[in-house]
Amino acid sequence: MASVKLTNVKKIYDKNVVAVQDFNLDIKDKEFVVFVGPSGCGKSTTLRMIAGLEEISEGTIEIDGQVVNDLQPKDRDIAMVFQNYALYPHLTVFENMAFSLRLRKMPNDEVYKRVTEAAETLGITEYLTRKPRALSGGQRQRVAIGRAMVRDSKVFLMDEPLSNLDAKLRNQMRSEIILLRQKIDTTFIYVTHDQTEAMTLGDRIVIMKDGLIQQVGTPTEVFEAPVNLFVAGFIGAPQMNTFKTRLICEDGKYFVTPFGSRIAADGEKGELLKEKGMGSREVILGVRPEHMVLAQKGDPSAIPCTIVVNEMMGSELHIHAKTEGGELLVARIPTIGLSREDRAALTNGAPVFLSFTGKVMHFFDPESEKNLLFS
Repeated sequence: MASVKLTNVKKIYDKNVVAVQDFNLDIKDKEFVVFVGPSGCGKSTTLRMIAGLEEISEGTIEIDGQVVNDLQPKDRDIAMVFQNYALYPHLTVFENMAFSLRLRKMPNDEVYKRVTEAAETLGITEYLTRKPRALSGGQRQRVAIGRAMVRDSKVFLMDEPLSNLDAKLRNQMRSEIILLRQKIDTTFIYVTHDQTEAMTLGDRIVIMKDGLIQQVGTPTEVFEAPVNLFVAGFIGAPQMNTFKTRLICEDGKYFVTPFGSRIAADGEKGELLKEKGMGSREVILGVRPEHMVLAQKGDPSAIPCTIVVNEMMGSELHIHAKTEGGELLVARIPTIGLSREDRAALTNGAPVFLSFTGKVMHFFDPESEKNLLFS
């Protein structure tokens, strides 16, 4: 088992294209860390630098206290699972999993023991004599994971291993990776563009944009206290509602007036505003769709809207509604509290009143886009 430390790591390609900038991160022994961000943010490049598949332009990478900048991938004691499986088509599942052990000239009985144990853990014992072409995508990915498992490496690297699978299989494999982590209990570094994978798998999440770390934290921290507008919008599905409004401070109390409503900033958010000594000012207000609720006409906090899209998701409705000014708001409304008549009234083109409480509001600076309470 091992810790991983990246210090001032930078990657510059030809023509001064900067892929990763000043990356600093300490990953603890046996920690599961997820790199997440949009395509081109530098997450896979960072993983490949840790693996030794990309040269480091600046900075240092340490594995278990040893600087590995100049070590070949085979000497770093890491195992990697790729997005496209990277299996040898002419070899059986057993021989694919045993390949790296054969290169080490490991005794046959030890090879057999490791491969069969990994296959049993992953539920692929019955496929050991098959070739990859006879397997489904999920089965091939299990083989790729098993090939990495048998190496018993210090660090386990996974580069978008589920992106080629359909939604149902992706959910299943995500659960299996959680169980796998409990069984082999090693240091995991996992790359994905899917924030659901990041939230469900990671002990900590590293959110990246344009080669820079935006925030590092637990799933709860990045969800409840995003440091800027990018993190707030990237984490959560559907993404956070954001709109410009004015934060007003009167007699030590705060409220906002979006779209003609009046909503007090109370609870913890109100206390934080006081601690920050925040005065009246323009803000970008953020409210997550799951915190939007249906309101009644005449309620001071009600925002009049017109439904443009109503998505039935089973346990909840995703309502996309436009305000009178044309701004789009998204609300996740649980169906369990709605009568059949209520649901029938929430059709495309129908009027609806939405609201939220001051306890769920996020406030961002319109220029810097930083969270005024948590940055």
